[in-house]
Amino acid sequence: MSTTVFATVRTALRSVLASMMPLPRRGGSAALALLPLTERVPAMAAPCRMHPAVYAIEAAVIDWARRTGLRADPGVGFHRMAGRAFAEFDAAAAALFAQWLTWLFHLDDELDEGECRLEVFHGMLQGAARHPLEAAFADLWRVTSVRMSDRWRARFAVGLERQHDACRTEADNRAAGRMPTLEEYPALRRGTVGPYLYDLVEPCLRVEVPAWVHESEPWQQLVNACSDVTAWCNDVASRPKERGDAHNFVVLAMRQLGLGERAATAWVLDRIVRRCEDMQTAARRLPLHGLPPKVARDVSKVACAYLAAPRAHLDWLLESTRYA
Repeated sequence: MSTTVFATVRTALRSVLASMMPLPRRGGSAALALLPLTERVPAMAAPCRMHPAVYAIEAAVIDWARRTGLRADPGVGFHRMAGRAFAEFDAAAAALFAQWLTWLFHLDDELDEGECRLEVFHGMLQGAARHPLEAAFADLWRVTSVRMSDRWRARFAVGLERQHDACRTEADNRAAGRMPTLEEYPALRRGTVGPYLYDLVEPCLRVEVPAWVHESEPWQQLVNACSDVTAWCNDVASRPKERGDAHNFVVLAMRQLGLGERAATAWVLDRIVRRCEDMQTAARRLPLHGLPPKVARDVSKVACAYLAAPRAHLDWLLESTRYA
């Protein structure tokens, strides 16, 4: 990445991370164990600015959820996560991303606790709308994909298949009483977290990253590092809720390294810090010098959203009732 372009990305990131409100505190929340990251990771030092239209974003999400048959729980606050990640963009972008987050977490709950299990994936991939998740997916897909190329649609479909395969692997592990190794877990977790979630930033911002940029090693490193940071932070916050499920980085460190919970959490935090550093390194290496100015700006917008995601996610983990 050229010095000028990276300076633009860095300036935008600092604006997104401008301190506008104090961190919420929830006594007893496992997410509080993530607070040391605010002292160890410069990009996570200050709370994200909240989108000025956050209440309109919330209303849009609730209206959409009710229309498609999903639960609408304002206390979970997906609109606030999206409102932080897209604070510098229009409300429509944040609302669409919040709707996708709502759908993704409903899917996660169904896979963990519901009766439909993996069958819902098959329905979505075949265009069915029998289950509320399938109907909600069809509605989001219609709005999201209309502006995107066939290449982007294929990329999204591959990401959905990857999540299906990763969730199948987790289900097979549970049935066999097997736990993944610490070396296997990061790639598996990247699948279960929803690989397509990062592709959704593009249609939300009404841009599309050129295929050769998306396939480049720095871009893949940026996306993978961002996915790891958000997924592992989620593991720290959700460990009590998951009741010892082995598919959690903290639990795996406890069982395979013989660590206590506090030491295992610290072990995971060390790896989160390293992946945050990897994100910054990858951002500096993005191959934007050969792009037309407008395309370079569009790609930088997507990169900025990725760079802002860890702190936006942290703020949400600390205040959401999902992990209280």
